[in-house]
Parts: sequence; C-alpha cells; structure tokens
Amino acid sequence: MLEALFGSISCERVLIFLVARDEGYAREISSFYTTSLAPLQKQLDKLESGGVLASRTVGRTRVYVFNPRYPFLTELKAFLAKTLSFYDQDLQSRLLLDRRRPRRRAKPL
Repeated sequence: MLEALFGSISCERVLIFLVARDEGYAREISSFYTTSLAPLQKQLDKLESGGVLASRTVGRTRVYVFNPRYPFLTELKAFLAKTLSFYDQDLQSRLLLDRRRPRRRAKPL
C-alpha cells in the first residue's frame, strides 16, 4: 500500500509492524511476514541511521523501537496507524495480537 511512498515493501512492513507492536527484532518481523531476513535488516539499518528508529541489545538480539527524539514521530505514527486501519481485518488482528510469553502447559486453546 505504501511501497511507492517508502520505496520498498520491506520498509513498509517494518514500520507497520513497529507501529502495531511498539518494538520488534528482525527475525520476528521476517517470520511474521514469511519473507527473507536480509532486506528487512537493511531497512532497519537504514531507518536507524536516518534517526527514525533506535535500537538496544537484549541478550544477543537487537530490538528496534521508534526513536522518541525523531522530530516527526507523532505525525509518522498517526499516518502509519491510519494506514494500518485500511489493511484487511485478518492481518490487523494478527499484527495487534502480541503474545510474547509462552503458554502454560495444560492451558486449553
């Protein structure tokens, strides 16, 4: 949807994922979209060097978030949130479902 504006589908995927979940790492984003890892890593590096994203290391994993010092952060997040509302319901629900803790062993589905 925003590929023409951002220049690549990978950039759009990274930004939409981060606006929906607030943080993420490259392997998580690539497994969510079932795409290759290299283009997403390039986009994450490009966005971080441009000041849009910031990262921190958690163990051996580099976790990316929106840079709170980015001057157009509120406008960018509002634009991406509006874009997310135009995605189909299935993708929206998958993006907004953020399960990070493992399920209890005997818990029913």
